[in-house]
Amino acid sequence: MIKSMTGFGRGEHQDDGKLFLVEIKTVNHRYSDAFIKMPRQLSYLEEKVRSEVSKVLSRGKIDVFISFEDYTDNSKSVVIDEPLAKAYINALGLLKEKYNLKDDISTSLIAKFPDVLKVEKVEQDEEAIWNLLRIALINALESLVTMRQIEGESLKNDLLEKLKYIEKVLSDIELRAPEIVKEYKQKLETRIKELLDQQTIDENRIATEVAIFADRCSIDEEIQRLGSHIKQMRETMELDATVGRKLDFLVQEMNREINTIGSKANDLNITKNVVDLKSELEKIREQIQNIE
Repeated sequence: MIKSMTGFGRGEHQDDGKLFLVEIKTVNHRYSDAFIKMPRQLSYLEEKVRSEVSKVLSRGKIDVFISFEDYTDNSKSVVIDEPLAKAYINALGLLKEKYNLKDDISTSLIAKFPDVLKVEKVEQDEEAIWNLLRIALINALESLVTMRQIEGESLKNDLLEKLKYIEKVLSDIELRAPEIVKEYKQKLETRIKELLDQQTIDENRIATEVAIFADRCSIDEEIQRLGSHIKQMRETMELDATVGRKLDFLVQEMNREINTIGSKANDLNITKNVVDLKSELEKIREQIQNIE
């Protein structure tokens, strides 16, 4: 199934007072390029997140945003810096004695001094945290893949329509090609008659010249190969795999055959057809850049 590289997915999971929210945004890219933004205290899980993402997404520029909230009562603790508090108390005692101040040292006063009380986060069970995050991450990935599949199906239908048009134009070229040789023979006979000013001409010489011309401008092989590439594209789009690079290669091969047809077919009508083919193929190439 064709999947687009453009998509968005969102997943969340809450349990035991902890909430994870994961958002993933992807756009087209030649390779896989993942950027992960997550809370600093969870940075030790980045490689696990990256590994989980790579199992599902093989191409594209991938932005993963992770937020985490801990609503449990034991998520934070207050720590007293006792040596620092003691130093403050001693300093206040010296001030009191030196300047004969009123003794109003209290707990609330000491607590107001910088760094006496510190709020620290309680160490979490890493495996338990990862299990919660993984559920939210998988939900986001599933949502993303669904969106990419829907977009991919739309791309596939559009590509199939464009291939139909290319086949139609190619059919017109195939019908026109034999007429070019016939017209060349007629023009050659007319020109020779005019030059020799006589009705009798060497038919063998004419036949030889026409055969050389027909061989030089023959596009039968190119038409056949182009038809084969179109068939391969259709088959590739039905594969349950990553097909973007293969489709891109087939487009390059099709472009080569079309260019050869344009250079060999000495005919205005076919030249116009070639322009149409190249225009449609360029549209296909642009669409394929967004396929995983």
